[in-house]
Amino acid sequence: MTRDQALFQFLLRLGDSTLILSHRVSEWCGHAPVIEEDIALANTALDLIGQTQFWLELAGEVEGKGRSADDLAYLRDVWDFRNLLLVERPNGDFGKTLMRQFLFDAFQSLMLGKLLKSSDKRVADIAEKASKEVAYHVERSAGTVVGLGDGTPQSHTRMQAALDDLYPYVGEMFVSDAVDAVLIKVGIAPDPASLRADWDALVGRVMQDATLDIPKDAFTHKGGKTGTHTEHLGYILADMQFLQRAYPGAEW
Repeated sequence: MTRDQALFQFLLRLGDSTLILSHRVSEWCGHAPVIEEDIALANTALDLIGQTQFWLELAGEVEGKGRSADDLAYLRDVWDFRNLLLVERPNGDFGKTLMRQFLFDAFQSLMLGKLLKSSDKRVADIAEKASKEVAYHVERSAGTVVGLGDGTPQSHTRMQAALDDLYPYVGEMFVSDAVDAVLIKVGIAPDPASLRADWDALVGRVMQDATLDIPKDAFTHKGGKTGTHTEHLGYILADMQFLQRAYPGAEW
């Protein structure tokens, strides 16, 4: 595997994860518990789609086949997506949505922190832009998890159920493969496994404040690295890609 082939796959992983999560979060528009949360979730989705634009634009440039960010977002099928399985998970209730957001935010904040020192200046520049938004995201999602986890008996029960449901999917974030090995060697990206201790520490502190118990011996899903997805991604893409597939090349 060449450097550019590995970098292309890595950029898809970053861009696909923010793309799919942005779509999931945007599903709350007009349905959040209060207007402030409706606006906050919409802004989070916009931040994520902005990050997607940067990652997928660079991916198209690295691939060298003339594909744009829009092409990569709208004209690939399910098996070509490289997003984390975690971000495909259904929204559930408001608490579950924010739990999913926090688990991803914690990982993304650590990954971007490492990418700031990437040997590829293009990657480092995008990481610098995105890290400012993600610093706010992780603060907000952590605060909401704590507020609901350490809130009423009902909110606590729902947040524990959300954590129990989502935690089995976090292991994939720290699995290394041939793509990672190439990029680690040339200093473009870190070994995902090297982020685990800091992620555990950050998540552990927040869960302690939220009075939530982290599940033990959770099964780890590893499919996303190889393009194995749940049925949920198919539904997301059917919704997200409908206009472009129905009217190829359409522009506003």
